Amino acid sequence: MLYFLADLAHFNLFSYITFRAGAAFCIAFALSLFAIPQFIAWAKRQGATQPIFRHAPSRHIQKQNTPTMGGAVFIGCALFAALITANMTNLFVLIAFLCIAIFCAIGMIDDMAKVKDRQNESGLSARRKFLYQIVAAGFVGYLLFIIPGFNTSLYLPFIKESIGDYGIYMFLFWVLVIVSSSNAVNLTDGLDGLAATPSLFAIATLTFFAYITGHAILSHNLLMPGINGVGEVVVVAAAMLGSLLGFLWFNANPAEIFMGDSGSLSIGAFIAYLAILSKIEALLLLIGFIFVVETVSVILQVGSYKLRRKRIFLMAPLHHHFELKRWAENKIIVRFWIIALLSNILALITIKIR
Repeated sequence: MLYFLADLAHFNLFSYITFRAGAAFCIAFALSLFAIPQFIAWAKRQGATQPIFRHAPSRHIQKQNTPTMGGAVFIGCALFAALITANMTNLFVLIAFLCIAIFCAIGMIDDMAKVKDRQNESGLSARRKFLYQIVAAGFVGYLLFIIPGFNTSLYLPFIKESIGDYGIYMFLFWVLVIVSSSNAVNLTDGLDGLAATPSLFAIATLTFFAYITGHAILSHNLLMPGINGVGEVVVVAAAMLGSLLGFLWFNANPAEIFMGDSGSLSIGAFIAYLAILSKIEALLLLIGFIFVVETVSVILQVGSYKLRRKRIFLMAPLHHHFELKRWAENKIIVRFWIIALLSNILALITIKIR
C-alpha cells in the first residue's frame, strides 16, 4: 500500500525500501504487542496450553498451563505489516509470503493436534511432518528456480567468485537448506526465549545481506552477487523482526506464551529463504550456529545410542543437557544468546574478508 502511494501521491519517501522497512518493523511490533495479550487471554479460556513432553526435565511441569501457538499470532502480524508496506508485485516478496504461510500452516496443524489431545506426542508424526516440509520446501525452491535469470551458483565465505553454477542441483540444495533450517529452529525452541532471540539475530544479519544483494552499487563494491528485486524482501524481514520482538516481550522467562511449531517452523524456513536470496547458503552455518549446534547434538545422541547403546549427552537437544546438569534456565538462555550474537557478528565480518 505504501509503495503504491509513492506514485499516487507523488511522495517519494514511500518508494524507499529503508523507509518502508522501518514502517513495517514499527507496525508489526505494535500489532504484536497488542494482539498477543488478547490471544493469551483467549487461549487460557479455551485451554489452548502447551502439553509437556513426558521425558522433559521436571522443571518443565510448571509450564504446562502456558498458552501455545503464539507463532500464528506474530506471523500474522508480520504478514499484515508487510502487506501494507511491501511491493506486492515483487516475485521475491510473494514467494516469501508463501514460504512463511505454508510452514506456519504445517506448524499449526501440529500444534492444534497437540492441544486437542493434551499430549506433546500427538500431532503430526515425525515422518509426515518431514514429508510436508519437503513438499513445501520443494514448492518454494521450484518457484525460485523458474524465475528467469535467478542465480543458481554456489558461493562460499571468503571467496569472491562462485565455485560453480549447479543448476538443478541447487534446487535440491535449497530444499535441503529450507527443511534443515526449519527443523533446526524447531529443535531449539525448548526454553523461554531460546529460539526467539537467536532468530532475531539471524534475521537481522540476513536482512543486511539481502539489502546488499538487492543493491547494485553495494553488491558490486563489496564483491557480492547482485540480484535485482531481492532488496524488497528487506521489508518483509523487517516486519518479521518487529513482530518477533513483540512476541519476545511475552516469551521472555518466565514465558507467558510459547511460539509452538507454527512459529518455529516458519521462522526457520524464512531464515533459509533469506540466505538463498542473498546467496550465502553456506554462511548460514555460522549465522544460525546455535540452531546448528542444537541439531547436531540430537543427531549425535540418536546415532550414538543406535550404534553403541550409549548416550553422549544427558538429554538432547543440548539445552536439556545443561538443564539436567542443574544450570539455571536463565543462564542457559543468556549464554546461548551470547554465542548467537557473536556468531552473527563474525558472519557480518566476512563481508569485508573476500
